[in-house]
Amino acid sequence: MKRNETTITEFILAGLSESPDLNIFLTVAFILIYSITVLGNMSIIFAYKISPDLHTPMYFLLANFSFLEICYVSDTCPKLLSNSLAEHKSISFYGCVSQMYFGLLFAGTEFYILATMAYDRYSAICQPLLYHVFMNRISCIQLISASWVIGAVNAVIHTALTFTLPFCRSNNINHFFCDIPPLLKLACTDTSMNELSLFVISGAVITGSFILTMISYIHIIFTVLQIKSRVGRKKAFSTCTSHLIAVAIFYGSIFFVYLKPKSKYEVEQDRVVSVMYTVIAPLLNPFIYSIRNDKMKGTLLKILQVIMPKMKC
Repeated sequence: MKRNETTITEFILAGLSESPDLNIFLTVAFILIYSITVLGNMSIIFAYKISPDLHTPMYFLLANFSFLEICYVSDTCPKLLSNSLAEHKSISFYGCVSQMYFGLLFAGTEFYILATMAYDRYSAICQPLLYHVFMNRISCIQLISASWVIGAVNAVIHTALTFTLPFCRSNNINHFFCDIPPLLKLACTDTSMNELSLFVISGAVITGSFILTMISYIHIIFTVLQIKSRVGRKKAFSTCTSHLIAVAIFYGSIFFVYLKPKSKYEVEQDRVVSVMYTVIAPLLNPFIYSIRNDKMKGTLLKILQVIMPKMKC
């Protein structure tokens, strides 16, 4: 990393708002959101660990997905909260490097874990007799590991390309975390190659996982439509609804921010959309997957029934 190309030792983050009153409200809101997100996703992991009924490939993938969501929200929220009421909203140069790397790592990994979860549903609905052959524990571990490798490679490329740029214009990042588009605006050199690599490499990662997900769902739809029983069709579709909602929220916001040129970058608009995939999506996922899933809901209720009497004592 060509650290001698810049004299910047820290960046100043703009945060979510410049209004002190609004910042107080947002701080309280994000403390609640972060706490609920971590507790919600931890409860899914805990439910998977203690309930033998949930020791299936689908819930194994869901527990790994929940762990990823805790990591993802923890990459941005703690720094956002520590800076929200501070006068000097700074992040060190290498802190910014780390935040960008891990953010890209978790985002890239999430795309392919979502694709893996879609493949799991395809195997269960379209190939039920071979389901435990396709989705045995070794296969699940291999798919999860491959997702992390893809995320890591994507993160290394973009972090290296971004932080070899000379930042001599300013150290003020007009965002609430270290992200590629606002950092490109600070570079005092031509960033067209960075923009092209962002569009091509991120586009390949995002659209590749999206295509794999859609292929699974096309097969699922055709298979489900062949089921003669209305109840059977409804039951089959219900196992996919939660996953489709998660896919729509995550892919929609990511497509909006990353797959467009820097000239179309609008700070306020993209800040709001970034909150959707970095904070709101991890918050919603425990509710999406537990409320619509009878097994998970039943296990979580049993846990609450055990915990609540102990808390009263």
